[in-house]
Amino acid sequence: MTTFPDHALATALTLVTDLFDRLGAATADPPGITRASYGEGEVIAQGLLSEVARGLGMEVTTDAVGTLRMVLPGRDRSLPAVTMGSHLDSVPHGGNFDGAAGVIMGLGIAAALHAAGRAPHRDLLVLGIRAEEMCWFPAHYLGSRALFGLLPKDAPDTLRRVDTGRTLAEHMAAEGLDPAPIRAGRALLDPARIACFIEPHIEQGPVLVEEGLPVAVVSGIRGSLRYPQASAHGAHAHAGAVPRRHRRDAAMATVALIAALDARWSRLEASGADLVCTTGILATDPALHTSTKIPGVVRFSLDIRSQDAALLAELDDWLAAEAARIGAARGVTFDFGPPTHAAPALMDPGLRALLVRSAANAGVKAREMASGAGHDSATFAGLGIPTVMLFLRNEHGSHNPDEALDMADVGAGLAVLVPAVAELLG
Repeated sequence: MTTFPDHALATALTLVTDLFDRLGAATADPPGITRASYGEGEVIAQGLLSEVARGLGMEVTTDAVGTLRMVLPGRDRSLPAVTMGSHLDSVPHGGNFDGAAGVIMGLGIAAALHAAGRAPHRDLLVLGIRAEEMCWFPAHYLGSRALFGLLPKDAPDTLRRVDTGRTLAEHMAAEGLDPAPIRAGRALLDPARIACFIEPHIEQGPVLVEEGLPVAVVSGIRGSLRYPQASAHGAHAHAGAVPRRHRRDAAMATVALIAALDARWSRLEASGADLVCTTGILATDPALHTSTKIPGVVRFSLDIRSQDAALLAELDDWLAAEAARIGAARGVTFDFGPPTHAAPALMDPGLRALLVRSAANAGVKAREMASGAGHDSATFAGLGIPTVMLFLRNEHGSHNPDEALDMADVGAGLAVLVPAVAELLG
């Protein structure tokens, strides 16, 4: 594997550290930072990164839907590009590292190549992708799907940003961008022009912190079986006057279904299955509930995730059967509502092996793990583009101001990625 002089890696880490500091200061919104999708913070981030990229001799452009493209030219421009990047938006008052780490580390790799005097054989393309966070527009992977012509054609006119009420088209027009490619379903980047896609990203859970590891190679992005608007319907009744045999208690029925799911999850996990299950909403109607009333209606959500598509399909069938069984026993009807499912996205085995080997060569302790959160990488992998992610240890989770990415772990990530990317570049 290609080795790099220490000074080149040090140059990369210095650039990355400085960029994080500048980006955090420029988009500060106490108690955290805010970079709204198709908003001011995203634009500020793009401007800052563009300036640094040009200083590294990169070609910088922005396409019609606002994707920032930064290219370190290779000797053979006809070859598909090694592509890196992530998103630049954040949740309101979020942390500085979610998303931005993947773009900034791409520039760090360009800096390492520049410092080592290594001219790549093929292009290195670093993408700053728009609008990944669903809290702004109600569409998953909005920016990366727009890039490849995968959004619904009416998306510019039907998607509205939750805080402004303005459409995606209106927000794009404010930046001088053109929604016409989305309306036409036209791709702005040809998947055949991408040799592979690599997305560095902070881990958004506690696994690396718990295990004392700086990085992890991601095996896949879990698909999801989601029912965000599920409900159970029984009958309201007096808490003291109705015997058990006559009750149609929606709360008890819902709890029974959730308990059955939890028990099944426990058995599947013990057998080695990759699975996480969440009930994020569980509520009776405040206008109707009281401590002395049997609840007749309960609203709840289900979010079931796994890398195993067959397991998700099996659990979907099981849920329907279990809901029918519990409903019949308790006089309650379950309505799961419209689903918002997403397919799993498995990472490329060859790229995973490359990063594992690079970590071993660099003396960086690493493990492989699944990503429970969704990422733009899922869009690339879904198009058949060889894709991989590298997680960086991050304390205190994500989507909050307390994200804590240690620059020593960034250095470990660069020690893994720089030689691996250089090998892919030729």
